[in-house]
Parts: sequence; structure tokens; C-alpha cells
Amino acid sequence: MAFEGLSDRLEAAFQRLKSKGALTEADVKSAMREVRLALLEADVNYKVAKDFTEKVTQRAVGEQVMESLTPAQMVIKIVNEELTQLMGGTKARLAIANHPPTVVMMCGLQGSGKTTHSGKIALKLKNEGHRPLLVACDIYRPAAIKQLQVVGESISVPVFEMGQTDPVTIAKEAIKLAKDQGYDYVFLDTAGRLHIDEELMNELKNIKSEVKPHEILLVVDAMTGQDAVNVATTFNDALGIDGIVLTKLDGDTRGGAALSTRAVTGKPIKFVGVGEKLTDLDTFHPDRMASRILGMGDMLSLIEKAEMALDEKKAEELEKRLRANKFDFNDLMDQLSQIRRLGSVKDTLSMLPGMEKQLKDVDIDERQFDRVRALIESMTPQERANPEIINPSRKRRIAAGAGQDVENVNKLISQLKQMQKIFKQMNGKGKRRRRGRIDMSQLKGFNI
Repeated sequence: MAFEGLSDRLEAAFQRLKSKGALTEADVKSAMREVRLALLEADVNYKVAKDFTEKVTQRAVGEQVMESLTPAQMVIKIVNEELTQLMGGTKARLAIANHPPTVVMMCGLQGSGKTTHSGKIALKLKNEGHRPLLVACDIYRPAAIKQLQVVGESISVPVFEMGQTDPVTIAKEAIKLAKDQGYDYVFLDTAGRLHIDEELMNELKNIKSEVKPHEILLVVDAMTGQDAVNVATTFNDALGIDGIVLTKLDGDTRGGAALSTRAVTGKPIKFVGVGEKLTDLDTFHPDRMASRILGMGDMLSLIEKAEMALDEKKAEELEKRLRANKFDFNDLMDQLSQIRRLGSVKDTLSMLPGMEKQLKDVDIDERQFDRVRALIESMTPQERANPEIINPSRKRRIAAGAGQDVENVNKLISQLKQMQKIFKQMNGKGKRRRRGRIDMSQLKGFNI
């Protein structure tokens, strides 16, 4: 997980501050030396780290902080505010053209994830009610056009391509088509190289000059550390980018690129890739990221994630069934599917305040969800709706169909009965006390 090492180092530095009843200027400067080292180890640019700690020190040694009842907490608050400012202060939105379509030019080095993230952003916009069009402007890399077509097909977004034609011509024709057919966003998936060269930059400048995109997004691999900052600086100097898309922020990266690219280029991070799926894309919120780095969690992102993934209509249907003391394997399957749509269980739980550190050494076997799903899918419709009819011979057939042991079938049936019992008790209390909605948190002891 990105920032894990940085979070640990910062927590250790702040813990030493908290152990002191009152703070001296020497205490603050000592803590800031630790913070600067933590930032440098996280691959943050040296000048960025130096400027950051100087700003925090200047604010933290003020009379108001030193004489407050909880000076250590005041210092942490200042660090949180400065981290937020370092990463841009507020969320940066994608441009919207006065007269559609909005043309977005995606650029970056080969392998940074341009094609995939063109699809990810297009899917995000599509889910918000827009009509995006993907355009294959990379005519050099083998199978580049095919890759974009596969991405487009998987998210049901059309792809415009003209084979090995000049990229400027392709872009112009795509925009013309978008205007005629009512597409409101056009994503130009441009060519990349393994390294920055004059030929690449000239081609990108030509596209920019002829097409005049409303937004130029640079896709940067967060795993490359300081190189990410160098790439961002070079592209910004040559093209004048409008924003940055950081990929692989879910990987084993030290996270320094997220803190440095914005400070060095002055251009905001607009999106972050947090997984391999095309749905694994987050809008970048500097304040929420700062909170996560400091171990304060990210409840707002968790709520937004849940709102997008969870089906409100199904939730209402489930509530009615629970109030009627009905809960079968069909209901359990629906709940498991919605949980899986939230993404990684460990990543989701880590958004809760204080949970990221607790989960660091916890091994959550996410495949267990798939094993349970396989068992339920191996049942007949009658068995899912009426679990009580599942006798020993049916159990053997279900286990064989899922490639598992009968013991797993017994365990699953036992757990379903446990859930039914809990729901029945909760429902009884609700009737007597006229309580509101059933509280799903009471199921926290249920273990799949």
C-alpha cells in the first residue's frame, strides 16, 4: 500500500511529541528532522521535503501553538493542512468545453498505463451520464489499437481508429465524428516511448497545435519514484500539461511521486489508479489523501465507494425479506456480490480511521468469497431458496460441483442458519421497540 512506510515514520515522530506535556522549539525542530527524513525515504523530492518542513516549523513554533493545551495535536493539524496544500489543496476537476466535445489528450511514456487509464476515465464519465469516445492515436506500438479496442469493448465505449494514418488526421476526424454523433468527451490515446525523445515530443506538439485539446493529462507510473517527477517536469515544460494521472498507487510504492509531482510542476493530480480493474480509479482528493497518510482514515471516499457499488433497490428488497424472517442463499449471494463490487476488502477496511496499521499484517483471503460463491452456484434454484431440503446426497453433489469438500457445505449452511437466527432476533426487537432499519453491523461475528 502506498505511503505505508511514510505513515509509520510520521506516526513515530508524532508519538514522541505526544509524550511531552509541553513543547519547545527544539522539540518541534527535532520532530521536523524526522519528518524530512521520512519524506526523503518515501521518494519525495529533496527541495519539496525541505520546503515542506520549513513551512511546518515556521507555523508550529508560533506562540499560539506552544501555549495551547495540546501542542502535539496542533502540530499534527498543521502537518495535515500543509500536506493537503502540498498535494493541491482542493480536488481538481476535469475540463468541460463550452461547446462539446471536450477533447482530452492522454500522454506519457510507454508502459505508464495511458490506454488503460483512458478507458478508466471514460468509464467513470459514462457512469456519470456522459458519452465518451476513445481514439487510437498510437500508430507505432504493436497491438496498441487492438488493446484500446478491447478496453473499449469491455466498458461499452466506442473506439475510433484509422489504422496507421497520421495521428493528427486521426484526431481531427474523430472530433468531427464526435460532433456529428453527439459524443461529449473525446480521449486521444497518443503514442509513448520507453524514454523521452525529440520525435515523440514533436508529434505531441503537432497534435496539440492542430487539435487544441481542452485538457492534456499526463499519465505517470507512481512506482517509478523520482523518475516520475522528472517525466512530469519534462512533459510539462514541452507541452504545458493540465493535470496528472498517477497509476499503481495501490502497489508497493513509497508514494513520493504523489507528493512531489504537484509541487514541482504546479499541475494538479486529477485521478489515481488504485488497481488493475477498469473500475479501479479514484478522483484525487488532497485532503483525504493527507488524512490517510496521517492514519486518520478516509471515510468520505469509503461512503462514495459504497454509494456507487451498493444497489439501493436490492437493499430495500432485502430489508423486506428480513422483516418477514426470510433470508436464503439467493440473498447471501446478492450481498457477497455487492461487497465484491467495493473492491479489495482490505483496501476498503483500511479507509476506516486507525484501521490501516491494524490491517498491515492481517492476511485476508479474498478468494474465500469466490469459494462461497462457487458453492452457492453449485446449488439448484430450489436448494438456494429452501436450504432445509439440502440432505447428505445433495451436499455431496454441491461440494463436487464446486470442487470442494462436504465439510465446506456444512459450514456454509451452519453460517446461514446463524445469520437467520440473528436476523430473527433483531427483527423481534425491532417490532417490540419500533426501531428503524435493521443494523447490519450486528453481523460482525459472522465469518465466511
